[in-house]
Amino acid sequence: MPKKKKVKKTKKIKKVKLPKKLKQAAKPIDKKSSIPGPDEKPEITKIKKQPTEKKVYNLKDFVVYPKHGVGKITAIEKAKIGEIDIQFYKILVEKEKLTLTVPINQQSKLRPISSINQINKCISILKTKPKIKRTMWSRRAQEYDQKINSGKIYELAEVVKDLNKNTDIIADQSYSERQLFEKAYERLKSEFEAVLKTSPEEVQKKMDKALGRTNISESTE
Repeated sequence: MPKKKKVKKTKKIKKVKLPKKLKQAAKPIDKKSSIPGPDEKPEITKIKKQPTEKKVYNLKDFVVYPKHGVGKITAIEKAKIGEIDIQFYKILVEKEKLTLTVPINQQSKLRPISSINQINKCISILKTKPKIKRTMWSRRAQEYDQKINSGKIYELAEVVKDLNKNTDIIADQSYSERQLFEKAYERLKSEFEAVLKTSPEEVQKKMDKALGRTNISESTE
């Protein structure tokens, strides 16, 4: 009888558990699978937008809506459109005799009225010399209109300062110049009134003094 060959027993190798990070690094990269084929669409991962903080306004608060100026919150109401509950502000713009309805989740255009420091900076802007631009009036008028509707108080003050002629003589200003000046002046004046909590006459005196229009204020009294 032939002798049976002894088979050597191999030692069992213990499997070492690797951490998840090392496992991912150790995996071979299949280049073919990472490149999408002609019929395959590449996966697009959606990036979640960071939620923006919403300013909470209360009844009787003054706010600024860029295209219309200073308004006062007269009501905070709820309405159901379809199956969605919507909460919104009712804003009265007294100068334009207009009531705006602004949903709370679409209030990015609204801003609170300026601080006393911002008003003081506006007065400093009004005292500076106007910028003389050599560009065509149609182009300048467009720039001024954009600044007025930007909702930014410093830009509004710049328009008032640049279009101020220190006179009430109509011949010294074109019709469109005068219209833009008055629009910017009234917008700025209404915010001054809301912040300083003084009468329109007092605010006008303060602004006209900064603009060097004191003689005009005295003659209108």
